This record gives sequence, C-alpha cells and structure tokens, in this order.
Amino acid sequence: MTLRDIPNLISIARILLVAPVVWALLEGRYQLAIVLFAVAGISDAVDGFLAKHFHWESRLGGVLDPLADKLLLIGTFLSLAWLGMISWWLVVLILCRDLIVIGGGVVYNWLIEPFHAEPSWSSKISTTLQIALGVAALFHLGIMPLPVLWFDWLEWLVAAAVVLSGLGYVYEWSRRAMHHDPH
Repeated sequence: MTLRDIPNLISIARILLVAPVVWALLEGRYQLAIVLFAVAGISDAVDGFLAKHFHWESRLGGVLDPLADKLLLIGTFLSLAWLGMISWWLVVLILCRDLIVIGGGVVYNWLIEPFHAEPSWSSKISTTLQIALGVAALFHLGIMPLPVLWFDWLEWLVAAAVVLSGLGYVYEWSRRAMHHDPH
C-alpha cells in the first residue's frame, strides 16, 4: 500500500458509511445521519482533492468514487422515501437513469471500445441537486422543519436534471458509436 492508494481507501470508507447512514435514518437518529452524511461528503471532497492535486488518479478510483457517491445517494433516498420525506416515483426515476447509464457504459465498453467514465456537466448538476434534496430532507428531519413547497420544487428540479442527464448520456454514446471506426 502506498500514498497513491489513499483516495481509493477514502472512497471505500465512504462506501462503508452507507449502511450506518441508512441505519441512523431508519432508527430516527437524524442528527447522527446528518453527521455521517457530512463526513461522507467531506471525504468525497478530500479524496478528489488528493487524487487531482497529487496526480493519484487511477482507473479503480474512477470507479470507486462515483460508486461511493451513487450508493450513498441511493441508500439515503431509499431511506427518505421509506420515511415519506421524498416521493417513491423520484427514487424509481433515479434508479432507472442510473441503470441506463451503467448498462449503456457496459454495452458500449463491450461492443464498441473501452469506456472511460467521465461525468458530464448535466450529470454533475443532477448529482448536486440530488445532494441538495438529501441535505434539505436531513435538515428537515434532524434540525428544523422546512416548507413542504421546497421539497416539491426540489423533487421536480431533481427529476428534470435526472432525465436530461440520462438523455445526454444516451445521446453521447449513440453519437460516439455511430462515428466509431472499427478499423
């Protein structure tokens, strides 16, 4: 193990934080869930900084980092939907988009050429809005109630961003596939 492995170890630690965040939410320990979610968010920033600043990027890190983010968001959103804080239709929409993106990446990698995970701007906006919705729901549960209208607007913003992001990936992979020269 070397210093280059630190970002990947941080991503693995973030993956391991998913279960405690979900447990804290489902047990009504909302302040603990907020702290754990914050630690996960900070760890995401730290591993990204270390990887970029010290040039410790790796193919494994390119998989672990977004996987950790997705698992944390999906675990949190499933828990929040179970608690009635967000709509199930939104969770299903997010899961469908993620399956389309992952499936498309696998198919592209298998049939066309090696796939390099590069998040699009629309994907980054979608993730940011998902985090904002998760933080708002955690804040509502653990610190102070927020207006219900905020959640309605955030859900629709997240839904729009998720759809646009998914369509963007489908468009980009289709464009690349059609212009790919197999020779």
